[in-house]
Amino acid sequence: MSDGYNFIGGRRSGLGTVLLHSIDAHGGERLPGFFHQATEAEVDAAAAGARSAFPVFRSLAPERRARFLEAIADQLDALGEEFIAVVGRETALPAPRILGERARTSGQLRLFAEVLRRGDFLGARIDRAMPERQPLPRPDLRQCRLGVGPVAVFGASNFPLAFSTAGGDTAAAFAAGCPVVVKAHSGHMATAQYVAMAIERAAQLTQMPAGVFSMVFGSGVGERLVLHPAIQAVGFTGSLKGGRALCDLAATRPQPIPVFAEMSSINPVLVLPEALRLRGETIARELSASVVQGAGQFCTNPGLVVGVRSPEFSAFVEALRHQLDDLPAQTMLNRGTFASYCSGLQRLEAHPRIDRLSMAGQSGQQARPQLFRADVGLLLEGDELLQEEVFGPVTVVVEVADRKTLHEALVGLRGQLTASLIGEPDELAEAQDLLALLEEKVGRVLVNGYPTGVEVSDAMVHGGPYPATSDSRGTSVGTLAIDRFLRPVCYQNLPDALLPDALKAANPLGINRLVNGVFSRAAL
Repeated sequence: MSDGYNFIGGRRSGLGTVLLHSIDAHGGERLPGFFHQATEAEVDAAAAGARSAFPVFRSLAPERRARFLEAIADQLDALGEEFIAVVGRETALPAPRILGERARTSGQLRLFAEVLRRGDFLGARIDRAMPERQPLPRPDLRQCRLGVGPVAVFGASNFPLAFSTAGGDTAAAFAAGCPVVVKAHSGHMATAQYVAMAIERAAQLTQMPAGVFSMVFGSGVGERLVLHPAIQAVGFTGSLKGGRALCDLAATRPQPIPVFAEMSSINPVLVLPEALRLRGETIARELSASVVQGAGQFCTNPGLVVGVRSPEFSAFVEALRHQLDDLPAQTMLNRGTFASYCSGLQRLEAHPRIDRLSMAGQSGQQARPQLFRADVGLLLEGDELLQEEVFGPVTVVVEVADRKTLHEALVGLRGQLTASLIGEPDELAEAQDLLALLEEKVGRVLVNGYPTGVEVSDAMVHGGPYPATSDSRGTSVGTLAIDRFLRPVCYQNLPDALLPDALKAANPLGINRLVNGVFSRAAL
C-alpha cells in the first residue's frame, strides 16, 4: 500500500526522468522511498524534454528502437527479490502473480521489438509516377506512418507492471517513435520508481536521446500533462470518470489531442439453453473462477450473466451462488479500491429491482464474492446502474423470458470490451443474430470461454465501443496498439535521398511494401 509516503526529496536524471528517491537518515539514497509532489516546472520540463527528444527518436532506425525495447525487457527481468517484495507490499498481489505480470510486461516489449523489425507498422505504400497518363499525369506518391509525438501515459491501479510505467501503452508509444512521460499511479509509487530506473538504464545502454522517457508523481500533474502543448496523445487505463475527464480536458486544448482511454466494461456472458442442460454445473464452476480471479480486479471481469428462463437456468444460478459462497474473501489492491467495491455493492443492494442472492453480504476488510439478480426490465430500459462496472468479485444474473427478449436486452447494452457465448455446436450455429449484435457492441467475442485473461498477440483486441474505451478503433493490448500513436504522411515527387528509408527505391529496410497495388519486397 502507498500509505505513509511523504512527498519529499528528489532529483532529475541526465535523461530527463523525474526519479524521486528516498533520503535515509544519513542523506544517502535508497529504495523503496519517499516521494514529492512534482512541481509545475518539473512537469513542464518533462514534457519539454520529450518534445526535444522526438525528432531524434522518431528518426532512429527501427532496429535501434527494437534494441531499446529489448534492453528495457532485460532490465525488468533482472530485477530481484527486493523488487518483487516491494510490489507485493504496495499492491497485496502474491509473488506468482507479480512474476507472471512481469513476464507479460517484458514479453510485450520484446513483441513490439519484433514488430519494428517486421516493418509492417510503417504501412509503406508507393504509387509510382505515370507521366504519360492522360488527361493528366500522375505524380510520384509515397506514404508511410510516423509517430504522432510525445505521449502521456497514466499508470493503472490493477496492473502495476503490464499497464503502468513500462506497460503496453509505453511499449507501443516507444515502438512508434514517440517519447513518453508517465504519470505514476499513487497506489504503487515505489514499483513505478523501480521500473522507471530500469527504463533509464536501458536508455543509457542503447544511447537513446535525453528526454525520451520521464516520470512524474503527485496529484494534478496529469491534468497539466494533458494540457501541455508538447503532448500529442494520451494513454489511460482506469475508471470511466477518470478517462472521461481526461477526454474532456484534451478537447479543451487549442489543439485537441486523442485520448486512448480504456474505462468501463461489464463483459456480458450469454449462457445458451442446451449448454446449461448438458454442463450447467461445469459452467457455474468455470464462471465463478473467472469472477473471483485476481479478486475481480480485471477490466475483463464477467459482471453480467444472461440466460433464457428454464429449470436448467435456475439450477445453474443456484450452482453459481453455491460456488461463489464457498470461495474465500480476498485482499484488494488498496483501501480505496476496496471502498469503491463496497460502494458498488451498496448501490446494487439499494435498488428495488435487484436482489442479492449470496447468503452473506460484504463484511470485514477483504472482498467477499457476491452474486445479484436483476429484473430484465433494467436492461430493456437501459438502467445506468446495471451497466455500471463494479470493480471486484461480483456478477449480476438476468433471466429473460425467451430468445426475442434476449435479443432486445442485448440491444440495450452499452459498449463492452468482451462478450462471451456459452453454447453447444448446434445452438451456436443458430446464433448468428446474437453474434451480429455482439459484434456491434464489443471488441472481442468469445465462444465457450471466459473473458479474464488477455493474450498479447498480433490478433488481440482489447478495446470496444464507448464506454469500454474512448475510441473503438484501437486496442491497448496486442501489436495493433501501435496504430494509436502513428499517423500517415504522404510524400509527392520527393528525391530519393530525402525519403524515409521505408520509401526509398532500394528498400534498405527490406520490408513488404504496397507498390502500384501489389505487395513487394523488391527494390524499385
